[in-house]
Amino acid sequence: MTFNRHLPVILALGGHDPTGGAGIIADAEAIGACGGWALTIPTAMTVQNCRDVSRVQPVAGELVSEMADGLAGIEIDAIKIGLLSDVASLEAVADIVRRRPGVPVVADPILKAGGGRELSTDALAAAYASRLLPLVDILTPNHLELQRLAEAVCRDETDRAVSLMRQGCQAVLVTGTDAADADDKVVHTLHTPDGDRQWEWPRLPAVFHGSGCTLASALAARLALGDSMVAACEQAQAFTWEALSHGWCPGDDQCLPRRYWNGPGM
Repeated sequence: MTFNRHLPVILALGGHDPTGGAGIIADAEAIGACGGWALTIPTAMTVQNCRDVSRVQPVAGELVSEMADGLAGIEIDAIKIGLLSDVASLEAVADIVRRRPGVPVVADPILKAGGGRELSTDALAAAYASRLLPLVDILTPNHLELQRLAEAVCRDETDRAVSLMRQGCQAVLVTGTDAADADDKVVHTLHTPDGDRQWEWPRLPAVFHGSGCTLASALAARLALGDSMVAACEQAQAFTWEALSHGWCPGDDQCLPRRYWNGPGM
């Protein structure tokens, strides 16, 4: 019997993607595959497929708060934040985090869908930077998200990462799948006050939907398991690369990660 076995619990707050490729379904799968238990709170409902998002409906901030209050009896070991589509839900999420001091917080700043649809206004991006970043242990932006959240005067990736850390974020893991000079490698860079660390991964011959959610959720699970920041980043990248390399394409659009690629029947 394993009823009393402790599982690291990760609270995932983000959008619901009906395809399961991204959003809180992806979060729950990645967290479970990494050995954790996911508690999920939707911050937005979406209409989307494997090409793009056509509609986003924010969940009322009051309801987001009530769902979190309903989980008060469960100890949370890490928090993962995904899509926040209006200021009210952002404020609710920030309040949820503030009530849990010392719990590691991983945030994936989803500002644009993979198909190109804008998911954030300039005002919302500014609120994200000023109200949420000071509560975040590690942010996982791609290059475009990093540029949008950082101060406009920044010259390069390092300047932008430092800008976000000046705003209170403890570390920034910049993902390189959207790099303008992409070749056969993907380079991810971890920026911390103590220095930088880079990893290179073979670029896979496909376009994926949900890679960012998978990475950030796996990272939250590894931190909940007690890994150091560097070790958690490394393990989360390895997990994500495997999920992508074993992914599948349900049609002619973006491919979806298989987070349980090594499970029975896979």
